Amino acid sequence: MVALLMFTAVCCAAPVGNAIGAYVALKTGAQDDGGIAEGGSAADIPPRMLTAYKKAVQQVGKHVPRCQGMRWPVLAGIAKVESNHAVGRSIADNGDIRPKVYGVLLNGSGAGGNTTVFPDTDGGRWDGTASGERAVGPFQFLPSTWEGVGEDATGDQVADPHNADDAALGAAIYLCGGGRDLNERAQLEAAILQYNHSNEYVANVLGWIDQYTAAAKDPDLKNVSGKVRTVLDAALSQRGVPYSWGGGSASGKSYGICCSPGGSSGANIKGFDCSGLTVYAYAKVGVQLPRTAAAQAGVGQRIPASLGTSALKPGDLVFYADAPGHDATIYHVGIYLGSGQMVNAARPGTVVRLDAVNTMSGYAGGARLL
Repeated sequence: MVALLMFTAVCCAAPVGNAIGAYVALKTGAQDDGGIAEGGSAADIPPRMLTAYKKAVQQVGKHVPRCQGMRWPVLAGIAKVESNHAVGRSIADNGDIRPKVYGVLLNGSGAGGNTTVFPDTDGGRWDGTASGERAVGPFQFLPSTWEGVGEDATGDQVADPHNADDAALGAAIYLCGGGRDLNERAQLEAAILQYNHSNEYVANVLGWIDQYTAAAKDPDLKNVSGKVRTVLDAALSQRGVPYSWGGGSASGKSYGICCSPGGSSGANIKGFDCSGLTVYAYAKVGVQLPRTAAAQAGVGQRIPASLGTSALKPGDLVFYADAPGHDATIYHVGIYLGSGQMVNAARPGTVVRLDAVNTMSGYAGGARLL
């Protein structure tokens, strides 16, 4: 009970672990968990990589005709977790990435969490060593897997996992399998699980897919005016501001406190947590909100979860609970924008950003204050 009270006191989602790897459930190193800094774009993706993802979506039907639902946020979600979109590398106009991206040598040594020996299959052609196997490229393919899915996307007659276009197409082919419908959540989850057999990995990738999907859509605010527009503009103006556990007030971003249930401290981070952001945005129209998400659920007109998210209107608070129906267990709040999107300070390690309303678990309805 004490832990639950601490969790709801300053409101936020528990951190999602960064499980990464190449078709094996192991961790090869921590990745930056930065979010989307600007609506309508994926600000953490190098433009040339984003081009590769979109190009792969256009080409995959030639190789897997029965595949449905492939879209660039799916590929971006995988590449974010696998290599952070090869950020820090040089990406040539033809898609070649230098220096090349290599994973740890899978020799069972324990480095990076690997405990299983993977014998060499390519003589070092792709992974640069004949003494064993290691994952390669922005999508971290094992050479043996690349042999089965690699295709030439650039027309140079070489299927190269170190080329952004080739690698993205190979990932699309692999995720499509024999013809999955990736519009279906269960089939999307199965595809990601095939990529890396780890439930933690699947949850992490799905989170990024949802974030990129939301970011791909500009919020349509042309019919929103008055106080609601003021609230939304205030919240949207904070995109890119870091998440800070306990941070944020009616005056704006602030240093937070220590510590979240997951051990994350906001004491040295000037930013917002979820309820701090809502307090700030609504203060712009003279509405003084309580500091916690659970308490905010008692303000204004409550919108039952049973009505679904279609009952929400722009400006509504959106709540998430460990036990929907019991407001004392509410752990998170966002501000609804419309079209299935919300402004969200999601969790430690991210920034204020646009998210789909189904990004968080345990939808618990909303509250209309204006």
